[in-house]
Amino acid sequence: MRSRLLPLLIVLMAGVLLALGFPLAASLAAARQQTVVVDRIDDTARFAALAQFVTERSPGLDERQSTLQSELLRYRQVYGIEAAVLYRDGTSMARAPLDWELPRDGETRRAFREALLGRRSHDPPQVWPWQGGARLAVASPVVRDGDVVAVVVTDSPTGQLRSRILQGWLLIAAGESAAMLLAVAAAIRLTGWVLRPVRVLDAATHDIATGRLNSRVAPAGGPPELRRLARSFNEMADNVEEVLEQQRAFVADASHQLRNPLAALLLRIELLALELPEGNEEIASVRTEGKRLARVLDDLLDLALAEHAAADLRLTDIGALTGERLAAWRPLADEKGVRLTGGGRAVTAWADPVALSSALDAVIDNALKFTPEGQEVHVATSAEGDTTMITITDQGPGLSEEELARIGDRFWRSNRHQNVKGSGLGLSISRALLAAGGAGIGYGHHEPHGLRVTVTLPRTAPQHENRTA
Repeated sequence: MRSRLLPLLIVLMAGVLLALGFPLAASLAAARQQTVVVDRIDDTARFAALAQFVTERSPGLDERQSTLQSELLRYRQVYGIEAAVLYRDGTSMARAPLDWELPRDGETRRAFREALLGRRSHDPPQVWPWQGGARLAVASPVVRDGDVVAVVVTDSPTGQLRSRILQGWLLIAAGESAAMLLAVAAAIRLTGWVLRPVRVLDAATHDIATGRLNSRVAPAGGPPELRRLARSFNEMADNVEEVLEQQRAFVADASHQLRNPLAALLLRIELLALELPEGNEEIASVRTEGKRLARVLDDLLDLALAEHAAADLRLTDIGALTGERLAAWRPLADEKGVRLTGGGRAVTAWADPVALSSALDAVIDNALKFTPEGQEVHVATSAEGDTTMITITDQGPGLSEEELARIGDRFWRSNRHQNVKGSGLGLSISRALLAAGGAGIGYGHHEPHGLRVTVTLPRTAPQHENRTA
């Protein structure tokens, strides 16, 4: 969630900063240019005041015209700005440099035409840093006796102006970059503060889903709504744990309480069998059903204990433990004519050795039940990343896709295997034993036929402590 929320916040903050930065940059450029334009207006006004006292055109230069010409030349020399005082027809009264001519079109011609109307030319178009050849033209009229007799024109290079605008933009960019870094840091802290309780709640939910029902979320930190959610979650977890505990206690008590009456009943059946002819079919059927009921009660008690007992996790040599279970089951496999092969590769994982041994016993027993004589049951261990795997494959009839989806359910047995001895609880017990230690069990097809059971175990140390927000 953080990987989705944090980019969204960063994009929004970047959009806000850009929305503020672009107008600020444009405003700075306009302000810098306006400063230059005002300065040029003052210059043209001064030159226009000098040009007012120049007499009409004459073959030579009079004293005032000579003064105006020298002022323009000095202005050009000091500031590098081209300037001219032009009569209405565009001929020169004075100019600097001496070869300057009024362009036929462009911004300077437009400013000249506006000044002929008796008003200062409009502000020139905005100059941007990337416009290398841009120039700034400003024109003011020379008015004598209410009439426009000439126009003062300045044509300025924009190198310094563009440099100042670019420097201002760099400062704005630096400020926005600093603001963006602060915003990103604030967003990281904000998302961490908001999502930390969510992550803790997710971890506690996963713990409860995998059988660690004592996991809780400490209602501290984060927004008030999430703290309230944490308290509600803890209340729900307490209620669920209580209900499950009542169910386990009921199953365990019922199984335990029924064992004594059932044992007495089986004893009476045996006594009754002594008074009946040997080989009586009815008494044999009753004896078989009684034994099957005893197995079911034993399995129910084992399942209740498996779901209730806490796992004693330790770093375990899975290869050695698997080898021990293979050795224990090999006599039964030899008796049935089934080859029990494989061995324990030297791999380790965190597991409860007793629970894992019981789970492997149930899986191997199930594989031997359904593997025909002369076929093979193979057990192998392997490691991949943070997971250790034990794979048990048989060459029995296997299961369909629909049956694979239901395998491991309590009391479920395939319709094709109803005549095979069992209660339908063995794999459920295995799953409960493995889940208590953070392990898992999966089922799949084994080619060309049979069932593949994969037990997965974590190789990293478990975290048993309660989560805190």
